[in-house]
Amino acid sequence: MISMALFNNKGGVGKTTLAYHLAHMFQRMGHRVLAVDLDPQANLTAQFLDEDELASLWKEDEGLGSSAPRPAVLDPRRSRIRPGNGTLATAIEPIMEGVGDVRLSEPVTVEDGLWLLPGDVNLASFEDRLSAAWPNSFLGRDVAALRTTTALHRAIDHGARETGVDIVIIDVGPNLGAINRAALLSADTILMPLAADLFSLRGLRNIGPTLRDWRVTWQGTILPRIPERIPAPRGLMMPIGYILVEPPARADRPSKGHGRWLDRIPGVFTTSVLGSAAAPADGDRSFEIATMKNYAALMPLAQDARKPMFELRAGDGAVGGTQSAVRRCFSDFRELATKVRDRLVFIDPTLRRG
Repeated sequence: MISMALFNNKGGVGKTTLAYHLAHMFQRMGHRVLAVDLDPQANLTAQFLDEDELASLWKEDEGLGSSAPRPAVLDPRRSRIRPGNGTLATAIEPIMEGVGDVRLSEPVTVEDGLWLLPGDVNLASFEDRLSAAWPNSFLGRDVAALRTTTALHRAIDHGARETGVDIVIIDVGPNLGAINRAALLSADTILMPLAADLFSLRGLRNIGPTLRDWRVTWQGTILPRIPERIPAPRGLMMPIGYILVEPPARADRPSKGHGRWLDRIPGVFTTSVLGSAAAPADGDRSFEIATMKNYAALMPLAQDARKPMFELRAGDGAVGGTQSAVRRCFSDFRELATKVRDRLVFIDPTLRRG
């Protein structure tokens, strides 16, 4: 099993959309996949589950007065939410309340071969607790701090083992806070979605040194002090490359400087993210995995249909020329998933190929 986080210090580059579609495409290619939503905005969870399922999962129907409107009762034959399911926010509730360790729950079965560890906006409250636990983990004597620091990893590891998946895909928010530190330490690899603009370039300059600092601190100072009875991540966080995501076409607002930033990304990725002293040779884009088109016209249809863009049908509103876009979308994501999988297999040869 190998884990991969999709991460960029800049938002709005389609990170969650990529995570959702890669999870589905890997599953269609024969892999068992666990999607993990560690972004407190829970956008990935909202792409997988409908509103009634979210209300049930988040317990929004509990504690309502008799006159308060209640969510519709889910048909158990139709709902994918089961009594053993929980979110990553409920997993850390005992730690937040000071009454116990992480509460492990079953991932939500999206479909055969694809599972979800759901997110929740309440996960944001874990930020301060993680920040306080980080320095207290250095000495290794504060077991409570070590359990806090490893809580998210242990929830992910439990979910992956319960489902026997090949690939874990982790979606995180666009920041360098304590939740993302704990989430990224759990990732064997990191895939970076980028736009060819100044903001993504600045984000790369921040990401690289921070990841290296976290890796050195974790592997050199904290990990050796964690008792064997507490499962802990290796803190690899190996960058496998970046994906360029095209912005929506705007005839009235042409992209300025697109080529200029595009040409600078390989050098910044190599020096800032990989930590190489030497910039890549001109024309060397070996860490550029793909350039993905923006399928903005398909996204509303996919959200309404609760399915990937590349599986839209006429009954979902994808008619006429839209079907051509659906076919191109399928081809693009199939090619992308194949390229990403090749890089994962290079790192972990045990990864079963579909």
